[in-house]
Amino acid sequence: MAFVIPAPSPPSVAVLGTSDRFPIRRIFCVGRNYAAHAEEMGHNGREAPFFFCKPADSVVDDGAVIPYPPDTHDLHHEVELVIALKSGGAAIPAERARGHIWGAAVGVDLTRRDRQAEAKAKGRPWAFGKAFDRSAPIGPLRLLEPSMALGAGRIALSVNGTVRQEADLAEMIWAAPDIIAQLSRSIALAPGDLIMTGTPAGVGPLSVGDHVACAVAGVGDLTFSVGPKFQRAPSA
Repeated sequence: MAFVIPAPSPPSVAVLGTSDRFPIRRIFCVGRNYAAHAEEMGHNGREAPFFFCKPADSVVDDGAVIPYPPDTHDLHHEVELVIALKSGGAAIPAERARGHIWGAAVGVDLTRRDRQAEAKAKGRPWAFGKAFDRSAPIGPLRLLEPSMALGAGRIALSVNGTVRQEADLAEMIWAAPDIIAQLSRSIALAPGDLIMTGTPAGVGPLSVGDHVACAVAGVGDLTFSVGPKFQRAPSA
């Protein structure tokens, strides 16, 4: 097959303990999946999960320096459990969902909160608040083992050594198998899909120079720093 322009490199995420990479097809994100976070964002109650997407090439590896993004003055962190699928399908039963998971990692859904708030107020999509360049730092994927618990365990994020987000995966309104089942009712899932499963309470702003450290017990760790503000190239 010949392409009329050079084909971009396929997006991927690191795999723990190896130089291999996991290819990324799509990134789905779950909104308001912890009750305490829903409350801090002005919502309450248990609701059916809803989804939004990030570009596959928005993933950034562990240890990166991420430039403060353009078009925002209110960049927020949201730590999440990330699951990676090795197989897919439509209408996957929740009791079979674990068999479709290749591995898991810790990630952060970086959010331009001011852009998201503007979109909400106008009833518009959240794309500019969520789906921007380098908006998905994700640590190395750990291959799923029978003993790995994805429904319980500490999830936490600190900024400059101060803990801001801390919860247990058991606090998720919808566990990973339920998320897969719900999502696959609307979209046929496929190998290479990543799902970011929602964030606990404590989301907050990041500034230039901040160092972020995240962890999900039994899954992995992630660190990154916020660099100087992104500068657009001058016009030719």
